[in-house]
Amino acid sequence: MKKELIKSESSFNNPLKKTPFYEKFSSQMTQGYWYDWSGYKAASIIQDQELEYFAIRSTTSLFDISPLIKYRIKGKDTEKFLNKLTVRNVILQKNNTVQYTLWCNDDGHVLDDGTLFKFSKFDYRLCCQERHLPWLLDSAIGFDIELFEETDLVAGLSIQGPTSASVLNNAGFSIINTLKPFDFVTIEKNILISRTGFTGDLGYEIFLPNQLANNFWDKIWEAGKYLGIKAIGFNALNIARVETGFIVANSDFITAEHAIRNNRTRNPDEIGLSWMVDMSKPFFNGKDAIVKIRKNNLSKYVFAALEIDGKEPADGAIIYHDKKHEVGIITAATWSPTAKKSIALASMKLPYGQKIKSNLWVEIYALRELEYYKMMKKVSIVKTPFVKLKRRTLTPPLKN
Repeated sequence: MKKELIKSESSFNNPLKKTPFYEKFSSQMTQGYWYDWSGYKAASIIQDQELEYFAIRSTTSLFDISPLIKYRIKGKDTEKFLNKLTVRNVILQKNNTVQYTLWCNDDGHVLDDGTLFKFSKFDYRLCCQERHLPWLLDSAIGFDIELFEETDLVAGLSIQGPTSASVLNNAGFSIINTLKPFDFVTIEKNILISRTGFTGDLGYEIFLPNQLANNFWDKIWEAGKYLGIKAIGFNALNIARVETGFIVANSDFITAEHAIRNNRTRNPDEIGLSWMVDMSKPFFNGKDAIVKIRKNNLSKYVFAALEIDGKEPADGAIIYHDKKHEVGIITAATWSPTAKKSIALASMKLPYGQKIKSNLWVEIYALRELEYYKMMKKVSIVKTPFVKLKRRTLTPPLKN
């Protein structure tokens, strides 16, 4: 999701596609910072990063999720195929619900994580960070299914924040009041509304045909004009997702398809997602390897949540034990305006971060008047989420 920033409206060397919501976000923009998300132009900052963050936590934020990779999977063997593909038990998933899941290669290394929308046992949508169509098609050999990418056909808009339910109600979508977390409903004109998001707050994600995007935006914007609605970029969203402890593929861990070196891949246990793996299933991709890894204690890393002394940003910093031995790296870090703490997510070498949790330090280089100063800051291992909000799961949702 995080790519190199592009300052101009277009790039001669690397032209990017525009999402159905591009013009709406562009009209709000004063900063002009874009990044490459799966070949699409996506906003990093719209106007002000801090104000955008507080829209997530205090009012309503709109974030363009159209570039999210989307696959539609239909057919007689769809449920059977997905149960083999992913580590969770798809058979137990109810219709009109969303399942957070992941999938591995034969070595038990994670290829990606994503969300699985179940319309029926014969019809699903898989959303993820990276493109996997060739691998998915190879995996589908022998199954009676139809599998195709619909990323360019379906627009997506994330509506998050404490007044998000009120905005949707004002826009005429009172049907959302009965949605529990990870439920979704499909209404007229093929508009899907799910109670999901990447902020750890009350929120919804909407998927709809491209041609409906502009009118839908206008309806939502009008409904939220007295409720503090604001378009946001990824930078603000990234603060909220770190506060919640959510991970991003190829940012917090390297996927098996992208890893060049063998020791850069991770199994589910090494990225904090061991709880997903349903070992009671007869078979799924990577199961034998994961059984071997667990039986022989072959995991080499642990994913950890950290609180860091002080306020200095620690993104990409190295973690040390006793200020001497390198034991890990911070994959994402931020100052949390809600928790009022410096927080981080990190990959650490076992047994550090698990059995050894004391005398841990992070090396930070802070720029002061064109000179860098090295600082060693104390680290504490904590649990996620750093910020836990009751309104996230309250049903019916809190309305303002």
